[in-house]
Amino acid sequence: MLKNRKFLAYALVIVSTLVATFTFYFWQVAQSANLNVEGKQKFVLYIPKGATYETVLDSLHKHKVIHDELSFGFLSKLMKYRDKVKPGRYEIPVNSGNKAILSKLKRGQQDPVKLTFNNIRTKEDLIKKIGSKMAFDSDELLRKLNSEEECKKFGLTPTTIMCMFLPDTYFIYWDIPVDGFLERMNHEFKNFWTEERLSKAKSINMTPTQVGIMASIVQSETNKKDEMSRVAGVYVNRIAQGIPLQADPTVKFALGDFSLKRILHKHLTFSSPYNTYINLGLPPGPIALPERVSLEAVLNYEKHNYTYFCAREDFSGYHNFAVDYGEHLKNAAKYQKALDDHGY
Repeated sequence: MLKNRKFLAYALVIVSTLVATFTFYFWQVAQSANLNVEGKQKFVLYIPKGATYETVLDSLHKHKVIHDELSFGFLSKLMKYRDKVKPGRYEIPVNSGNKAILSKLKRGQQDPVKLTFNNIRTKEDLIKKIGSKMAFDSDELLRKLNSEEECKKFGLTPTTIMCMFLPDTYFIYWDIPVDGFLERMNHEFKNFWTEERLSKAKSINMTPTQVGIMASIVQSETNKKDEMSRVAGVYVNRIAQGIPLQADPTVKFALGDFSLKRILHKHLTFSSPYNTYINLGLPPGPIALPERVSLEAVLNYEKHNYTYFCAREDFSGYHNFAVDYGEHLKNAAKYQKALDDHGY
């Protein structure tokens, strides 16, 4: 009887030890740091559409992110991840455990791309800015932006489609398709154009697209936010009086040369629908992505009698405004002299 008790006691100790051992082992497999162990910042794992478990493992190996493949493989099989690989962009923090990352990958719990774009002039500039950050094909995006049929879905044309992209910072999933990306941009565009803003645009006889085109010129003329509404007021006055806008940035856009510091007579006569020196009204499309601040400047333009403005001779970035042409010529002469003095 005593021997049986001793045997049971020993057996209980052995079983308890085994349970504790296996529990500790499973805890280590699941929770111990095994991914991005020697990293100094988060690692971003990209899993393309159609990828397999082996693809994921190869990527972790290639970038030396995985420390113990055996424990990762064991838990991935136990959690049935191998048959449920989901594409996407996943951030792996430093010293991540197997279970946390495998759970994230299995659920398809992606980390969005922080997509920021501004200071964009052309479609090519836009695509270059965002193309490398997204999974979709850049050429496909360009084709859609140049397609009459695709642009028509958003009430725009290939010439005006750039008005739809509002410069800002967006959080977007890496594997979003091109159509989904365009719909997201259109959603942001529609959100901006509230009833109040639409009413303001209507009050100056403009559509949202026309406001966008004028805003692109305003922001190309000045980067001073406190001056934008005044510049916008000049253009509103000119349109009302049937005077050409005569905006130098439209000439640079027409020529495709944004480095010009001095606009000469030969530039002013360049034949292009974007040259507002030889064409009345707004150009057919924006000459840059219109930013929110410049859109607001047009919608809330300053009411004044100015019909001319010229860069200040102190190169501060601000402008001298004039009501009549004679006063404008004096301002222009001061600026031209400053250019000459600085060798421009």
